[in-house]
Amino acid sequence: MPRKLLCIVGTRPNFVKSAPLIRELKKNLDSFDTKLVHTGQHYDVNLSEWLFNDLGMQPPDISLGVGSGSHTQQTAKIMLGLEEAITNEKADLVVVFGDVNSTLAAAVVAAKMGVKLAHVESGLRSFDRAMPEEINRIVTDHLSDYLFVTEESGMQNLKREGIAPEKVFFTGNIMIDSLLSTMDVVKKSDVLNKLGLRTREYALMTLHRPSNVDDSGTLTEILGTIAQVSKRIPVVFPCHPRTKNNISRFGLDRVLDGCQIIITEPLGYVDFCRLTYESKFVLTDSGGIQEETTYLQIPCITMRENTERPITVTVGTNLMTGNDRTEILKAIDDILVGKSKIGAIPELWDGHTAERVVAILKKG
Repeated sequence: MPRKLLCIVGTRPNFVKSAPLIRELKKNLDSFDTKLVHTGQHYDVNLSEWLFNDLGMQPPDISLGVGSGSHTQQTAKIMLGLEEAITNEKADLVVVFGDVNSTLAAAVVAAKMGVKLAHVESGLRSFDRAMPEEINRIVTDHLSDYLFVTEESGMQNLKREGIAPEKVFFTGNIMIDSLLSTMDVVKKSDVLNKLGLRTREYALMTLHRPSNVDDSGTLTEILGTIAQVSKRIPVVFPCHPRTKNNISRFGLDRVLDGCQIIITEPLGYVDFCRLTYESKFVLTDSGGIQEETTYLQIPCITMRENTERPITVTVGTNLMTGNDRTEILKAIDDILVGKSKIGAIPELWDGHTAERVVAILKKG
C-alpha cells in the first residue's frame, strides 16, 4: 500500500522547489500516493497557467485559499485548513519546503497529529530572530522527522542545535533541480526582446524584504542608490506588490524619474531565470536568487546584513553589502571593470537532489 503523502506549498518559490520532487514522487506510485496542497498564502490569478507553462506542473490537488493577513492570522488559517486536509486524506507523511508561514503551519499541524514530517531546505540560519523566516526555519526543523540539507552550514547548524543526526541528510539544493530541468525552456524565453535588452548590458534587481521596503527612509536610500547605478547601466526591476505599494505610499516615484530603470510586473519563473542568466549582475534582498546566481556564475550583490545561505558567499558569486551606498557602488564598479567575484558550484548542486530525497523517504 503506497504511503499517503501531502506536499505543502504556499508561495511561488515553494512551487519551484516542489516541482522536481513531485515529478520524482510520481515515478514511484508503488511507494507514494502524492497530492499537492496549495495553502493560498500567495494568491495568483494566473497560477494554473504559470505552473503548467513554466514548471510543467498540474494544478494543486487541494487548494485552501487562506489569502492574506498578519503572520498570526495567516498561520492560524493555514493550520485549520491543513488539519482538515490531513484528516480527509489520511496522510501519513507531510513534506514542506523553505521557510514561509505555510511551512511553519504545516509543521505544527503534522507534529500535533502524529504525522511524519519532512523538511526540504533544512538547517539554514541567518541568526536574526527579527526575521519571521528564521522563526519558521527553527521551529520546522525541530519538529521534523526528515531534514534535507542544501549546504554544509546547515549540517553544522542542526548538529549545534542538538537535532538527532539520524534525521539529517545532506541531499543538495532542490532549487538547482528546477533550474536545470527548465533551462532549455528558459533559453527560448523572449523576455529580452520584449524589454529591448542585450545580454550582459543590464542589471537585474529584486527588492521586497520588509526591513528594506517598509521604512520610508530605508526605501528612499535604496532607490536613490539604484537611480545612481542606472546612470551607468540599465536596471530591470520586476516590482513586488509590497514594494510597489510602498513606493506609491511614500511618494517615491519621483526618485526614479528620468532613470534607466525598467519597472515591470512580477515575472514568471522562466522569464525571470532568463533575465538572471543574461544579466551583467543581480541586486537583490532575496534568498533563493543568491543560490541561482551562484549556480549560473552571475555576480550577485545582496542588500542585506546577513544571509542564511553563507555558501553563496564563501563558495559562490554572492557579495553582502547591506544597504550601504558606498559598498554597493564599489561592488558594481568592480563588476563593470571586469573584477567580478569568481565563484564555484557548491557540492551536490547537481540537479539530482529530488532523486536523493525520494530514495531516503522510500527507506523510511
